[in-house]
Amino acid sequence: MATNVPLIASDLEGPLSPNDNAYELMQLFPGGDHLFQVLSRYDDLLTLEGRKSYEPGGTLALIVPFLVRHGVSLNDILRLAESAGLTPGATDLISRLQANGWKVHIITTTYSPYARRLARRLGIDPNNVCATVVPIDQYRDMMTPQVLRKAARIEREVSELEPERDDQVIKQKLDEFFWGSNSEFRRLLQETTPIGGRRKMVAARTIALSYRLSLSETVVVGDSITDCRMLEAVNKAGGLAVAFNANAYALPHATLSLASTSILDLWPVLEAWAAGGRGSATEVVKAREKAGGRGDSDNFHWLDGGAPLPLEVHKRIRRLVRAKAAELG
Repeated sequence: MATNVPLIASDLEGPLSPNDNAYELMQLFPGGDHLFQVLSRYDDLLTLEGRKSYEPGGTLALIVPFLVRHGVSLNDILRLAESAGLTPGATDLISRLQANGWKVHIITTTYSPYARRLARRLGIDPNNVCATVVPIDQYRDMMTPQVLRKAARIEREVSELEPERDDQVIKQKLDEFFWGSNSEFRRLLQETTPIGGRRKMVAARTIALSYRLSLSETVVVGDSITDCRMLEAVNKAGGLAVAFNANAYALPHATLSLASTSILDLWPVLEAWAAGGRGSATEVVKAREKAGGRGDSDNFHWLDGGAPLPLEVHKRIRRLVRAKAAELG
């Protein structure tokens, strides 16, 4: 059934911007790009292990000691938000949605100052952004010279390690650094709460309730491991969970997928959803799936019901659109 208040909540990095703010912040100092890849892999390992109280997207907390050590500041975060690219079609899609009465929200793991500044550029009310709060300039006061030396030491120790090849050593060293009995970084991890995993799902439900809607009346868009629970919850409720240029973590949990160089391709599906709910959206997606994509555009697949996952086309176009960020999976 169509809803009187069409609501969409989208991830930011991937669906609306090809940039990865955390990765770019780490690139501001020598060796930071490789260190980020190691920490990102550690985040995956903790997630797959199912560590209690740990959520996907924890990389945003894991990188803080190193950002502080190298003097990265709030001004750097805001500067990158001003220069970040926008996913082709994102501004046009948001403009159409809002012109047709849609409520548009962002639920993202990235840092709040970055997300709010980028939302403004996209034409979305910054108050409609749920993101990770990180008072990075305040954290600098928590980092004594002794603590900074420990961060420097672990940075050196993992500089030669390779994700996947050295997973066991990565996990052993970083477990001790972040969670060991003498770790000064546990408090920092506890105070930084990345919006990923269950927190994204809770945020989607909270936003829906603010409009007196349920998840069955909600559209969400995601692309990665931090979006899995949100996509799964909305799909199971009967809402519309869209995987856009997604990876192997996100695709199995979505209602439908779109692989395209332009997110504006999603508009006919959303228009059908607003007019006739899931049934109408299903018809549009299946018709476009049958017609086949147009090269790098309009590659739709209806996934609900156990259809084969179109991973290769998503992998190819995700890499095409996200460039370096796609290398992190």
